[in-house]
Order: sequence, then structure tokens, then C-alpha cells
Amino acid sequence: MLFFLKRQKNLKNLLTKMSNSKKNSIYKTIGEVAKILKLFNKRNGSLSTHTLRFWEKEFKQIRPKIFSGNRRYYDENSIIILKKIKYLLKDKGMTLNGVKKVLNSENSDIDELYNTSINQKNIIKSKLKKIKKLITDIKN
Repeated sequence: MLFFLKRQKNLKNLLTKMSNSKKNSIYKTIGEVAKILKLFNKRNGSLSTHTLRFWEKEFKQIRPKIFSGNRRYYDENSIIILKKIKYLLKDKGMTLNGVKKVLNSENSDIDELYNTSINQKNIIKSKLKKIKKLITDIKN
């Protein structure tokens, strides 16, 4: 009985290590990338992986690795490009052709624009947290 429990514990530790290494792996599945980009279907709340497949067809910069079973795996570089595409399409309201021009231009300021916008969002969030804390302090 003791041998069985010890073996079960070792199996549990092995499975935990495997799941942790999956989180830090080089390649991400299409579902994981959709979660990272927060692409959800507004109607039913499911992941919107078809959006990634569409962007893959439209933008030549996105080339996921396709392994066995025709499953798509995205590397870190592809995820960064997808984040930029989502930012330009969804946040800035650009058209597909406009985003293609920006991504194809050699001296693009997209990195600076993207990073500046992200920093501004973080600054706004931190200011809102401070205001919320002040309000709760005043109430107390």
C-alpha cells in the first residue's frame, strides 16, 4: 500500500512539472494565443481562434509552425506581431490595408507607438487605483 501511495505522489509531481514546463514553452497553441490577446466571441464568450486564422491569411508576417495534426503553434515573435496587429486594428481603428502598410514599411514607428500606448494605459490604471484608494480612505 505504501509503495502505491509513493508511486502516486511521484506521478502527481511529474504531471505538475510537465504542466509548468508547458506554460513556459517556446511555442503556444492557437487557443493560448487567443487567451493572451483576449480574443473572445462577444455572443457566447468562447475563444475567437478564427480571428487568428484570418489574420494569418491576411498578414504574411505571421507564420505559425504547423506540426502533426495540422495544429498551429506560434512562437514569441509571431505573438508580438499579433499583439501589434490587434492594437492597430482594434485600438487604433485602422483598416487591414493600413495595418499592412505599417507592418511592411521599413522605418515604421509602430514599436514606439505601441510601447507608448501600453505605458499610457499602465499610467492611467495606476492613477485610477490611487484615486480609488483615496476615495475609500475618505469614506473611512
